[in-house]
Formats: sequence, structure tokens, C-alpha cells
Amino acid sequence: MRRSAVSHPFSHPWDVTPAQARAIQLEGRACVIAEDRLGSVTRVAGIDVGFEEGGAVSRAAVAVLALPSLHLVESAVARRPTIFPYVPGLLSFREIPAVLEALGRLSMAPDVLLCDGQGYAHPRRFGLACHLGVLTGLPSIGVAKSRLIGTHGALAEHRGAWVPLLDGEETIGAVLRTRTRVAPLYVSIGHRVSLPTAIRWVLDCTTRFRLPETTRQAHRLASGPARRN
Repeated sequence: MRRSAVSHPFSHPWDVTPAQARAIQLEGRACVIAEDRLGSVTRVAGIDVGFEEGGAVSRAAVAVLALPSLHLVESAVARRPTIFPYVPGLLSFREIPAVLEALGRLSMAPDVLLCDGQGYAHPRRFGLACHLGVLTGLPSIGVAKSRLIGTHGALAEHRGAWVPLLDGEETIGAVLRTRTRVAPLYVSIGHRVSLPTAIRWVLDCTTRFRLPETTRQAHRLASGPARRN
């Protein structure tokens, strides 16, 4: 994959304890850029991770779609031994090593990453989308199917309706309705994207289903029938 031209000095080891992982998150959140720093967006990538052999193997998938057609233009799958246990709030340490390998197999870096998971809407403000964005230097967005933390007010039932997701008085994301009268998604920034822009890209990548096409395509690759590639 062609590397991003953006500087991304943050790096760390992966063979760490949960306590060390939390400390890394606290350090990494200072690197998150919460405003739009992205150019023309024509290639948007979905990121998802499945597990094989009872969780012993991580299977990461990247599906790159063209905009505005949402046609699949490139994909990559990587398998690696799972080296970190399942710990709520630390899923990026379990999933990102395989994701980085999959991203490295692309011919060209995508313009934006849509991650199946949390971004800033995280207890330490450094969920998977933030973590991956900071490590790669790529603009990234967290698109989660469920809420990890935060509260919100009533949400209208029409597509495109959203309300802030709050932790105390801080806005940490958005509760976004992508289909009328269907359960919402929880959108938060990852890196180099503002919240309004994140909401717009999620809606632009969503058609007649609840989940963005980026997530749907990546999920098929990460959790469908095993294919060796």
C-alpha cells in the first residue's frame, strides 16, 4: 500500500498487558486530530475482523469502494495468530495487527477508513478507529452497531436523523439513523475527520441497508466462508 504523506510518529509494541494497553491509549489520544484534514475522497475502505479456530486466528478484511458508485474496486484479507485476549475497551489491540497487514496488501491507500467499531466514543477516547487512524495517518471513522459509553436524547425515526452522543457535557459521537424506523448506528471520529463530515460519509456509504456498504463488504470477507488469499 502506498503510504500516507501525513506524519504519524505514534507507534508502540503489541506484546503488552491490558494495563500497558490502557496507558498506550491514554498516550495515543493526544495524537488524534478531530478536524477535517483530508483531500479528495474517491476511495473509501471498510474494515472488519473475524476470528477462526475458536479465536486463535484473526482474519482482517479491507474492502475498498469507489465513490460515489460504491462499487468494490479492491480488497485484501490477512490472517494472523491472535496475540491479545478479548478485553472490552481494548479490542484494537486484538484486531489491529491483522488489519495493518491487510492494509499493507492494497495497491493504493484508501482516502478514508470506515471501521466496524468505536472511535472517539470510548472510555479513553481512543477506540479502534482512532488507534488505526493515528497509526496509519489515514482519515478514519468509527461506525459501531452498539453503544459502548454515553447517553443521548430522543432520535427522530427518519433516515439521516441524528443526535449527539454525550459523556457528561462532552460530545463524543453521534447516534445516527441510517434507515427509517431502524435501529441507529453510533458514529464517532477516528482521526483527521470532524463529526459532521463523519456523519456525511456514513450516510453517503449507506444504501438500502442499516450498515454502510463498506462495512457489509468487509464483513463478508472477514466472516464469510474461508478463502485463502
